[in-house]
Amino acid sequence: MSTVVTSANLKGQLNGKDFLTLADYTTEEIEYLLDLANYLKEQRKKGIVYEPLKGKTLGMIFEKSSTRTRVSFEVGIYQLGGTGLFLSSKDIQIGRGEPIADTAKVLSGYLDGIMIRTFSQDDVEELAENASIPVINGLTDLYHPCQVLADLQTIKEEKRQLAGLKMAYIGDGNNMANSLMIGAAKTGMNISVAAPAGYHPDPAATEKAKSFAKGSEIQITEDPYEAVKDADVIYTDVWASMGQESEQKEREKAFEAFQVNQALVSHAKSDYIFMHCLPAHREEEVTAEIIDGKHSVVFQEAENRLHAQKALMTALMGE
Repeated sequence: MSTVVTSANLKGQLNGKDFLTLADYTTEEIEYLLDLANYLKEQRKKGIVYEPLKGKTLGMIFEKSSTRTRVSFEVGIYQLGGTGLFLSSKDIQIGRGEPIADTAKVLSGYLDGIMIRTFSQDDVEELAENASIPVINGLTDLYHPCQVLADLQTIKEEKRQLAGLKMAYIGDGNNMANSLMIGAAKTGMNISVAAPAGYHPDPAATEKAKSFAKGSEIQITEDPYEAVKDADVIYTDVWASMGQESEQKEREKAFEAFQVNQALVSHAKSDYIFMHCLPAHREEEVTAEIIDGKHSVVFQEAENRLHAQKALMTALMGE
């Protein structure tokens, strides 16, 4: 049975919009993107060629190294009929001090969209403010909305719903925790974030998520067992993100009670699914038994980066 894009009335209405954080999107817009992602995934699996971005070019600026973000965007724009242009910050003038505003205006004359993976959320917002084409946040230290779009698609595939489910996020209150809270709140999911003192999610992101929650719960706790109790979804991430390598030993000590292992997941629902944005450090934030076990959907989740981002590019860059 083919997926029906239930919010088809939104077709064309997202054209030209930026994708900086899920906070900027309504529940209906997120659901539309998820339906479109499922549709595009089905078309691809059937071998049906669909090229709504034929002749379009996406510029991809990378200040942080990447596997999933680069490959999924580059392959995605190609499958949609367009071209992806890799722009390392080491190779373009932004890496030599050219103002972000100037870069945005120049690239707007060449490209149909920009994806940027960088450190500062402020830089992404400045780029979007000065560009006349859509800007997509491929990751910053504060938010990772593209990953969460794929995560929501994966959860819906597995659980057939989002509203009313409980997600437990265990570990560092980083960009993933910030984005997952907002994504959960927007789609009616409950989320419990367990992180040690000093590593809680960004307070502004937490308050933003709570402001979006209508009947769902956003909980911050320092007890991972409390967080996973009756959870439908268990999610974790590395303890030391890119750029935090010097803190590795300190973080290992702080997070030693936050490993996702069999003892912890036994408190979740029996049909829970395990998720991780990857790359993963087995026997650190999660045991091999869990990430490679029957409850894990991490590689389905990784594949859905391709389909979710194809939906995003189609909606923002298509005619």
